[in-house]
Amino acid sequence: MDDLRSSVKISAAGLHAQGMRMRTISENLANSDSLARSPGTLPYRRKVVTFKNVLDRELDANTVRVNRVTTDQGDFGKRFDPTHPAADRDGYVLTPNVNPLIELMDMREAQRSYEANLTAINNSKAMIQRTMELLR
Repeated sequence: MDDLRSSVKISAAGLHAQGMRMRTISENLANSDSLARSPGTLPYRRKVVTFKNVLDRELDANTVRVNRVTTDQGDFGKRFDPTHPAADRDGYVLTPNVNPLIELMDMREAQRSYEANLTAINNSKAMIQRTMELLR
């Protein structure tokens, strides 16, 4: 029974980590069109979540945790818009380094991982319930 409870806690850690990843992806997508406000300032910079495994001594198992949220140091895009207040002398405005296609792929991966953890929890719960029924 303890192994099944531990598996639920391990999967719950995965749900938490993937939830944080989805939150960051949502923030990136929401700001994919956020331009700088004035010349010389920078637009929104993409954020990236990294994970780490942590030994949970109580469970005697490795669980996943969010290591940190960093900013992607990739290059910004440029768009020609001489009327924009943040345009440089040549008429170009810096655009965020967010690629919606990459964000959608990351979102899909996070969704699948989240669903796999949910399935593991549901299967563990079902096994616990069946065990309880046998013990009655």
